[in-house]
Amino acid sequence: MKKIVIIGGVAAGATAAARARRLDGEAEITLLEAGDDVSFANCGLPYYLGGDIENRSSLILASPETFHDQYRVKVHTATEAVSLDRENRKVLTKNRNDGSEQEFEYDSLILAQGGKPIVPPIPGVQQNNVFQLWTLDDMDSIDEFINKSNPRSAVVVGGGFIGLEMVEALAKRGMKVQLVERLPQVMPNLEAEFAGFLSKELQDFGVKLHLGSSLEKIDGNTAYIDNGSKLEADMILLSVGVKPTLKLAKDSGLELGEAGGLLVNDRLQTNDDRIFAAGDMLEIEHKVMGKKVRIPLAGPANRQGRLAAENALGGSKRYSGAGGASIVKLFSAIAGSTGLNLKNARAAGINADAVVVHKASHTAYYPGSEKVSLMLIFNKDDGKILGAQAAGRVGIDKRLDVIATAIAGGLTLNDLEELDLAYAPPFNSPNGPVNMAAFTANNHLSGFSPSVLAQDLEEFAKEHQPIAIDLRDPISFNKANLLGSTNLSQNLLREHIDEIPKDQTILLISDDGQKGHVALRMMAAEGFEKLYNLSGGYISLERQQRAAEFTALKVGLFPVEKRSIEELEQGHSEEAEEAGGETELSESGPIVVDVRTPQEFNMGAFPDAVNIPLDELPNRAEELGAKDREITLYCASGARSSYGQRILSQMGFSNVENGGGLHDMMARA
Repeated sequence: MKKIVIIGGVAAGATAAARARRLDGEAEITLLEAGDDVSFANCGLPYYLGGDIENRSSLILASPETFHDQYRVKVHTATEAVSLDRENRKVLTKNRNDGSEQEFEYDSLILAQGGKPIVPPIPGVQQNNVFQLWTLDDMDSIDEFINKSNPRSAVVVGGGFIGLEMVEALAKRGMKVQLVERLPQVMPNLEAEFAGFLSKELQDFGVKLHLGSSLEKIDGNTAYIDNGSKLEADMILLSVGVKPTLKLAKDSGLELGEAGGLLVNDRLQTNDDRIFAAGDMLEIEHKVMGKKVRIPLAGPANRQGRLAAENALGGSKRYSGAGGASIVKLFSAIAGSTGLNLKNARAAGINADAVVVHKASHTAYYPGSEKVSLMLIFNKDDGKILGAQAAGRVGIDKRLDVIATAIAGGLTLNDLEELDLAYAPPFNSPNGPVNMAAFTANNHLSGFSPSVLAQDLEEFAKEHQPIAIDLRDPISFNKANLLGSTNLSQNLLREHIDEIPKDQTILLISDDGQKGHVALRMMAAEGFEKLYNLSGGYISLERQQRAAEFTALKVGLFPVEKRSIEELEQGHSEEAEEAGGETELSESGPIVVDVRTPQEFNMGAFPDAVNIPLDELPNRAEELGAKDREITLYCASGARSSYGQRILSQMGFSNVENGGGLHDMMARA
């Protein structure tokens, strides 16, 4: 009978134990866990504290009794492995409760000790109002403190996954939250413009950001940071990183790798062929770079646990590595990444580039559509997909999953262009964000529609001194713009085309990059050659500025929108929907009618225009007065107002004009 000993539970260890039993019904399987809980949903801890998960018991995945009853696995909790006798294949343990020692013999050993939160070596971290979140006990301590002490303010130190999830959780518990992050942006795995999307969400919900700042000390209810600020906080949550648990491995002479984790081969075998390992303590091969890295995520840990169990029982299965796909939810915002980011791809010596698109999550005419921001990173030499970043509020996970699969399959831009993805109006567009990103990348790569990333714009501007033309409507332009840019709609651009010098570099800026592409092709047909489209348009530029402020460029930021937890929990307010029909119409004289939705109208409209949405126009036409009244209709582009003109003409109105898009109307003003 083979003896399998597993050190560590939770994700990798618990999975390994269950898998080992399914593979071998006779093996003697023993699991040693230093903590009190052998298998719990550690990724769910912030969501319980924030109230999203109601029942604590939902987080308990298995108990020692469960493992024995279902798998006949012997589980010893509160049992720390203190040394290994590799020659005689024995593990010496110490019980944390009574100090008793015990030896366990093994034929194969699986190390799954994971990692531990880093505690910064600064004064005050041992105070009873300072917490970390890693175990159920940590969660219980935080929950008890909140219930008993009723804290009104909190400081979260660290802007990674747990830090951001805890910002939301503490805000939902009624606290005013401030975030301190040593780096210039939150979520360092994200490109700056995607981190900027999350920063805006934090600011909208009243979270004060202290980026590029470090915690120096804690004294009572005050956190001191290195920029001189004193932050009042009834409680402080530290989430500054995780280090692998390697003492046992080091003391036992197991080899460590250059990335700081336990070194294993592709069978997850250490330099001792009887000892395997899985989970956060490892360093593994990155699927795209082919380089050893640490990826302390639950998904890879679980899959490694399965494979380690199989090989510990004599199997020879190979682990192909991980691509690091990850995602985070923050209030109503979602962002994530897979594969390489652009910086890492270039640092690895790959001839990499990227494009950004902001495309509707599903058809815009079906309710609930939101923009999906997608950066597609690719190898310029062969078009192979290297990575992706995505952000938005709907459909982010499935786009990342598609790209993760594409990376695993070695797909190229051409493959993504033709990828046949599920479509119906509630779920996607005929050419959804993934297809559109591939089209845009190939247009850029071929020179058909060259683009510049927001992160590269400052260097581009220094080198080329471009004429920047902003194609957005004047209201959007006046809210926030690139200093020195000229505001011209596509129609006005065509009218003024002869005034633009053809020997100078032209940079086209639209809202999301799409109209910039259209304008670029129009200008190319007129003989312009030095044309570039700002990839992702002003949306990308503003987010880049928010996360990584430009040195020379002056980029305006969109105003912070005050949002509340109550709004988040109740859904979007219906006030905007009701506002459109409240405008009182004059009875005579020329009238301008905005046929866009109330939400669009409230974001900015032509002076003195009244809002009658196109869908309401037939039923409200009598409000317009006499049939010969001078009426001008407009919308965003002129399409809906053209339809409205036809409706009114069919109803007998004889003096109706289609004013076109908002930009065309503002040009009149």
